[in-house]
This record gives sequence, structure tokens and C-alpha cells, in this order.
Amino acid sequence: MRKMLKLATLTIILLASAALAIDWPQWRGPNRDNISTETGLLKEWPKGGPTLVWKANGLGQGFSTVSVVGDRIYTMGDGPDSSYIRCISLSDGKPIWSSKVGKPGGDHPGTRCTPTVDGEMVYALGQWGDLVAVKAADGKEVWRKSMKSDFGGKMMSGWGYAESPLVDGDKIVCTPGGNGGAMVALNKTDGKVIWRSTDFKDSAAYSSIVPAKIAGAKMYVQLTNASVVGIDPENGKVLWKAPRSGDVAVVATPVVKDDCVLVTSSYKTAGCNLFKVSKSGSGFTAEEVYTNHDLANHHGGVVVVGDYVYGHSDRKGWVCMEFKTGKLMWNSNKLGKGSIAYADGHLYCRSESGAGTIALIEASPEGWKESGRFDQPDRSRDNSWPQPVIADGKLFIRDGDVLLCYGVKAK
Repeated sequence: MRKMLKLATLTIILLASAALAIDWPQWRGPNRDNISTETGLLKEWPKGGPTLVWKANGLGQGFSTVSVVGDRIYTMGDGPDSSYIRCISLSDGKPIWSSKVGKPGGDHPGTRCTPTVDGEMVYALGQWGDLVAVKAADGKEVWRKSMKSDFGGKMMSGWGYAESPLVDGDKIVCTPGGNGGAMVALNKTDGKVIWRSTDFKDSAAYSSIVPAKIAGAKMYVQLTNASVVGIDPENGKVLWKAPRSGDVAVVATPVVKDDCVLVTSSYKTAGCNLFKVSKSGSGFTAEEVYTNHDLANHHGGVVVVGDYVYGHSDRKGWVCMEFKTGKLMWNSNKLGKGSIAYADGHLYCRSESGAGTIALIEASPEGWKESGRFDQPDRSRDNSWPQPVIADGKLFIRDGDVLLCYGVKAK
């Protein structure tokens, strides 16, 4: 009996320990919102920042960030002959395998997509539109499709595909764009087409699809340079669509809360728009609640924490805005333009230029409350566009060929 009790206790301890390590299996985390549910993290950083656990080199050129599942990290990067999916060890950053995706290079050369990990498979999209499914164990290719040759894909401009594909149930969903249907759902096992969104024909922008439950219905939300749309996951039909013009480049992933969809982009005519989606008879309607230029996010993304949205605006610097009203709570220029993620009461803000400074900010509508900052070592000459990731008690910072792993768990 005593042995059984000891075994049960050990099992509980192991399960509790496993629960502390929260996977980050895709672009912007489990829910595609850049919100980490990890707790027990550092509330303040020492001078010089948290401890650097390890540094990995050899990832190749690119702007991809990372996915973290189990004891492995997955990312992408260009080599001289191909773009690659890279798999490295979580414990020390050492390479495990690499798998070819497609042609390297492009305008702003390098990969953009963050791999999506689903069970025994990894899915990734190259900048030239090559969608590849490989085995997570060894990187062996299972199937591939081309956004251009297989689906007649069309981009809003020439900077290459930047989307990170979504896996939902038995489907993998992405946005080739074009008259054949802007979105496509494929069988994740063999790549066969399940549906095309033939009544939604926008050109693809650079945003990634968000799965959401809005007005009681499951749907996929996507943003292009012409509209924001909700798509039926079962058949690819448009549930609702709202016109929304985006100038030059539309990149930031939509955020969804309380049946509302917030989208934002930068350049001359853009800013942000909040749409309230409602059930109307047998269909849905999307009503614009507000639009403003206080939040004009280029590509660093935004996060919603409680009643507020945080992110960088090309018009105002770093901002906190009330989500449902668009009221500007504060703005600050204490850090350069960049990207953002959230964990355990704090915003992890990363400057894209100069020293690539990373700052820890309290997520509060009362103002910019800084709890530490450090300058990134081994800065590349490129803008540090990859968004920060917090997983397994660690902060991951990608910059071109280099990935830095910092320990941010409180002792």
C-alpha cells in the first residue's frame, strides 16, 4: 500500500512538472494571440537583463520566430541552396535536423513563416509559396503544395508569402489569394483540397488566419488589403465580410475578443478598426464600432490583455488603448518601434533597430511602467523583426542566423 501511495505521489509530481512547461506550437502561441499563460516569471530584470542560457547559430537568414514543443524548437531560415525548416534542441540549441522547403532569397531575403507543429507533423510555408509537411521526428517530407502553381495564388505586393499556416482538426488552412479562392483548406495528412473560399477572392496580404468563436459560431478570421472576413471552417463560405483598405502592406494578425475583431496596419491610409460581429437571422453582420489612427501597427503585432490592447503604433509610439472604445490610455517613445508578447502580467517589447533593445513592461492602462531592459548581443545588420516568444520559462529572441535563449523563470 505504501509503495502504491509513493507511486501515486510521484505520478502527481511528474504531471505537475509537465504542466509547468507550456508548449508554443505555432505563430503567436497556442491561441495565436501572443499571450503566454506561464506564471512564476521574473517581475524585474537585473541590470544587463536575464541570464543567457544558450546561443544557437546556423539557422540561416530570415525573419521567422520559433515554435516550442516538448524538448524541441522549430524555426525556418535560408541556406545558400534552399529555405529550410530547422529543428534544434530546447536544452542547448544544438541542431537536430533540417528539411528543405523551397527557393531561398527574395525581396528582404529570408523566411517569414513560423512552423506549425501538430502532433507528429510540422507544416511551414516558404517565401515563394511552397507549403511543406514534414515529420517532426526527423524532418522527412510527407507532402508539398505550391500557393502559385497549385492554387493560382496572388499577393497584394511582391514581398513574398509571410503567413504561418493554421492547423485545425483534420485541416491545414492558408491564404494563397486570388480568383480561385483566397483561402484554401487541405487535408493535413495528404495535402488534398477540402475546400476553396470561392466567394472570397482577395489577394493575399501578410497576415495569418485566426480561429475564433464569434456570435456562437466557429470561424476563421483573416485580413487582406481589401477586407476583413469570417470564413465557415466546414465549407469555406463567407460568413461575414467588411471592407477595410490597407495601404502598401497589411501584416498584423487580427485579434478577437467578445465577438469583436480588431485589425491594424500602417502607412498613409491605415490605422485600426474594430468590428462587432453579430448573428442576424441565418447570417452574420459586421458593424464598424470605431476607426482611428492612434494604433497603426506595421508588423510587430498587438496583444489584448483584459480590456486593453497594447502594441507599437507608427503614429504614436508604444500605446495602450481601450479595446472596445478605441480610447487612448497612454503612449510612449521610451523604446523604438518593434514587436510585443505578453506573459505573467508583463509585456515583452522588442525594438527592431539599433541595439535591438528588449524591455519588460507592466501591462497596465496607467502608463509605461518599466521593469528592466537589455540590449541584444550579436545583433545582425537586419531589422530584428521576429517576435519574442515566452515558453518553458524561457524568452526566445531570433535575429537572422542567431537564436538567443534567456531564463526568465523566477527562482
